[in-house]
Amino acid sequence: MSQLSQFQDAGVVVTGAGGGIGAALARRFAAEGARVVVNDLDAQKIKAIADETGATAVAGDASAIVEEAREALGGKVDVYCANAGLASPGDAFADEAVWAAAWDVNVMAHVRAAKALLPDWLERGSGRFVSTVSAAGLLTMVGAAPYSVSKHGALAFAEWLSLTYRHRGVKVHAICPQGVRTDMLTAAGSAGELVLAPTAIEPEDVADALFDGMAADRFLILPHAEVAGYYQARAGDPDRWLGNMNRLQQKWEEAAR
Repeated sequence: MSQLSQFQDAGVVVTGAGGGIGAALARRFAAEGARVVVNDLDAQKIKAIADETGATAVAGDASAIVEEAREALGGKVDVYCANAGLASPGDAFADEAVWAAAWDVNVMAHVRAAKALLPDWLERGSGRFVSTVSAAGLLTMVGAAPYSVSKHGALAFAEWLSLTYRHRGVKVHAICPQGVRTDMLTAAGSAGELVLAPTAIEPEDVADALFDGMAADRFLILPHAEVAGYYQARAGDPDRWLGNMNRLQQKWEEAAR
């Protein structure tokens, strides 16, 4: 067991745990001695993860499982990993239903979970909210307007939670990786192959970065260290950064022809 022994017997919920980053987080928390609830829309996938890790499987919409998860954990959730996400490619002409779905899964599911969790956390003065955002929430992603915009929203909500409740014992972490070798990377198509695949990491690397970040009590978790430089460049000279990103957009368009 690692130095983060405070997770021994902690009640942990991981949404989107059927594979990828969510499954890696569930495995790591279970290895740390936590009591874990895994959630996904796919009941078979989380049953497999639950059988492997000793977790409890709670299938269904991540927006509506806090109470069931709390009951499964004996009435107390200590850590909530808002990991379920929707990869939504498309441009400004994407159907409004695509935009609505991206916003609902990538932002509003986090809002609903926080609404259900905060009363108990604020009463006892402790709780930890882990938001799987994406480097797209700090920067942006070519070819994926609904995804990029909604991930910016997820980061903004995590920031708001942190600045509002940190003095009351609520810890918040935003995980912002670039490419990770998951089904979501595959779903990103040619844009993912161009931008994300060359530096893609394993889901377990993301879990390691989170645990390092929690040990250091950091809000921003960057599994790809270079993202910090990109983020600084974006803030320091937005026009130059946009010019560079536009050239990447043109390269993607040329490759798609």
